[in-house]
Amino acid sequence: MFTGIIKHQGRFLGYRQGRQEMGLESPDLAGRLGVGDSLAVNGVCLSVTAKERQTLWFDLARETLARTTLGRQRPGDPLNLEPSLTLETPLSGHLVTGHIDAKAKVLRVAESRPGKRMTISLPPESRPFLAPQGSVAVDGVSLTVAAVNASSFEVELIPLTLKESTLGRLRPGDEVNLEYDIIGKYVYNCLNREKR
Repeated sequence: MFTGIIKHQGRFLGYRQGRQEMGLESPDLAGRLGVGDSLAVNGVCLSVTAKERQTLWFDLARETLARTTLGRQRPGDPLNLEPSLTLETPLSGHLVTGHIDAKAKVLRVAESRPGKRMTISLPPESRPFLAPQGSVAVDGVSLTVAAVNASSFEVELIPLTLKESTLGRLRPGDEVNLEYDIIGKYVYNCLNREKR
């Protein structure tokens, strides 16, 4: 379990075994994590499978490659990293599982002083899971939904988010990982269970 508050970034190094393993460099986290520990990488919950000095290695399942952007990284790409919650960790963002619901494209990035406002495509089947002033994780970053339209939604990016995460580097056309609010998904599932 995670909170979507990004305090670490890593650098993508490459793939091994085709794209079945990925490596990233993170000097500040490599010494703190052991084999078997969980780490959210651009919002995707992965388990450390090997360590080599400052490099962490992870297995990538077929489903992970299909449902997320992790199979399209290039050497040197920055990655948002968040270690898993402990019972002593403040819940500053919202509950994030690291299980990606959809990939989506950045449609627009506009100045919105002092930060930016980003418009992201919304798959039609995902519309019930977003609500204005609700929560969404974009590449693992906990954000508040500013507006929801028929085929897109908008988020505000404050200067701290732009500085501490990779979201400030995103441009129209870039693909991102989305995870909708877990409470909203369970409520929707319960209310619609008898309709199936």
